[in-house]
Amino acid sequence: MLFRKIKTPGLSQLSYMVGSAGEAAVIDPRRDVDIYVDEARANDLAITHIFETHRNEDLVSGAPLLSELTGAPVHHGPNAAGEVVYARTVRDGARFSVGDLDIEVLETPGHTDDHLAFALYDRNYPEGAVGVFTGDALFVGDVGRTDFYPDRAEEVAGLLFDSLKKILALGDQAILWPAHGAGSVCGSGMADREESTLGHERLNNPMLAYQDRATFIRAKTGETHYQPPYFRLMERLNLEGAPPPWVRRPLHLSLSDLESLEGVIRLDIRSPNAFAAGHFPGSFCIPAAMIPAFAGWFIGPQDRLALIAESDAQLEEAATHLMRIGLDNIEGGYVGLVEAVASGRAFSQLPMIGVEEVKRRLEAGADGWTLLDVRAADEVEEASIEGAEHIYAGHLNERWSDLDPNRAYTVMCASGMRATIAASWLKKNGLNRVDVFLGSMGAWQSQEA
Repeated sequence: MLFRKIKTPGLSQLSYMVGSAGEAAVIDPRRDVDIYVDEARANDLAITHIFETHRNEDLVSGAPLLSELTGAPVHHGPNAAGEVVYARTVRDGARFSVGDLDIEVLETPGHTDDHLAFALYDRNYPEGAVGVFTGDALFVGDVGRTDFYPDRAEEVAGLLFDSLKKILALGDQAILWPAHGAGSVCGSGMADREESTLGHERLNNPMLAYQDRATFIRAKTGETHYQPPYFRLMERLNLEGAPPPWVRRPLHLSLSDLESLEGVIRLDIRSPNAFAAGHFPGSFCIPAAMIPAFAGWFIGPQDRLALIAESDAQLEEAATHLMRIGLDNIEGGYVGLVEAVASGRAFSQLPMIGVEEVKRRLEAGADGWTLLDVRAADEVEEASIEGAEHIYAGHLNERWSDLDPNRAYTVMCASGMRATIAASWLKKNGLNRVDVFLGSMGAWQSQEA
């Protein structure tokens, strides 16, 4: 039996390929599907089945493209809030043969109405399921979020409770293969490990400790999650089927090319420190590695982008991240801001301040100044600085207009990374009296210890 786990960095998405006796199945493929085709060819396998655990909200599915390339049918669950035009609907108990392997469908609603899990059996070892692909229902150390149906909050949380019991009934020996690892927006308490067993999770997963359905429902409905606007784009594309991704390395722009582009967003993908030291006026910062988490808050599918980077490799990284969340409208990329400044081009800076200055301003009750905390709500509940105002970083995509352009703002998060994104966005939108609390909550707590 061949087993491959394919991890998508940034999104912390996990897809899988299993194969036996010349046949293979792929579970939850990402949009750039060449990796599955190459893996199958390298192992003399034909991809005969493609399975989706649910209609993803956080990334573009590669299932329709992989189906087109291989001829393999796509299998998807019922109740997808629309027709998944490229897939066949499968129901609970359906069974598929892949060489010496069998894959059984389990309907597991809760995270989404169409959610499925897939139990894997090996006919050479008939004593129960080898493992189960749990999608976004069960993770290592956590379970799926249930906030996508706010008008049915208690109902869907109860459905997830029932689905988890159904998965656990496969037996403690079954290996757990989730669709995400730590760092995904689809859960907040995932362990760093990406594999486990149902037996281990039964004993150690805090969300599985709730044996009472009502208590589980209260715990789930009390959680705070965020839904970036691009989730709606993902839901549509994963019904219709997204077009093939374009080439990952953007067109290389000269300085004159960059300056001649009109109506584009200049997205600076360099490090926060590099952006703070110097950047093109009107640009804003999302470091390349943070694009999966934050680009979907501030960039829409119709927005045209010009990327500003430190290297061609960084351009390719950013474009790949953007492609995987359906933001394909990239005009090109520019490398060489230092040379542009050396030739006399104007540049801006983003000031950074430390703990002592923040303390001084707080103690002085600085007039016309706000300490703006852009961390997630659960982080703020755990620890905060008295006097800080809280707006989650992603919500500044719209709430920036609620802020007073005549006030000064110091933006903070846990370390300063998210704060730089938020501050650059505020500055782009005309709030010019902005700086960043370097080190942010981490530095504050170190000083207080």
